Amino acid sequence: MRITKHEHAYLTLDKNGETLVIDPGGFAAGLGDLDDVVGVVITHEHADHWTPAHLQALAERFPGVPMLTTAATARSAPVEMTVVSPGDTANLGSFSVRFFGGTHSEIHSSIPLVDNVGVLVDDVFYYPGDSYAVPDGVDVQVLAAPTGAPWLKIGEAMDFVLAVTPQHAFGTHDETLSDAGRGMHRDRLAWATEQSGGEFYRLDAGESIEI
Repeated sequence: MRITKHEHAYLTLDKNGETLVIDPGGFAAGLGDLDDVVGVVITHEHADHWTPAHLQALAERFPGVPMLTTAATARSAPVEMTVVSPGDTANLGSFSVRFFGGTHSEIHSSIPLVDNVGVLVDDVFYYPGDSYAVPDGVDVQVLAAPTGAPWLKIGEAMDFVLAVTPQHAFGTHDETLSDAGRGMHRDRLAWATEQSGGEFYRLDAGESIEI
C-alpha cells in the first residue's frame, strides 16, 4: 500500500490499482491525478476536510463511488453520502475500513463540539481526523498524526502518538503552521514515535511512504 500526504489533511491510499481518498479539504487546491477511486472518507464537517467542489468532482469522475462520513457532513454535502459512526465497518474496493472516536477535539468551550470519526484502513493505517481517539487493541503500523490546529497542543499530540505506539508515523493537518513551526512540531512527534521503536517520516505534500 502506498500512502500519500497531500496538503493539510488530504490523504490518498493506493493498493491493487485502487485508490481511497480521505479528507480532501479546502487547503488542497485540487485533487491531483486520481485513478479508480473506490471510496471517499470524510472524518467530519469542517471545511479544511472537505469542500462541495471536491466532492462534486469526485462524484462526477467516479459515478457511484461510496462516500462515508458523519451525519452533519452528509446533511451539508451536495452529493449522496453514507453516514458512519464509531464501531462501523465497511469494504471499499479491496480496502477494509473501521471507525473510531466520535467527537472532535475541543477548540474552546464557546465552540460546540461536532462529530468526528477516526478511520483505520486494512488494520494497519490509522488517521484520527481531528481527535486523539486511540484505536484500542490495534497494532498500528502507520499513523497519520495531527501536527497543528486551533485545537492542538503539541504535548497532547505527543501523548497521542505515545499511546498509539505506531511502527511508522508522519505528520498531517499542518497547513496552518509556518515552516519553522512545522519543523518544531515534527521534532516532537518524531521523539514520541521513537519511544516505542518507531520511525517518523517528515513528509511534505505529494510525498509518500510504502508499507
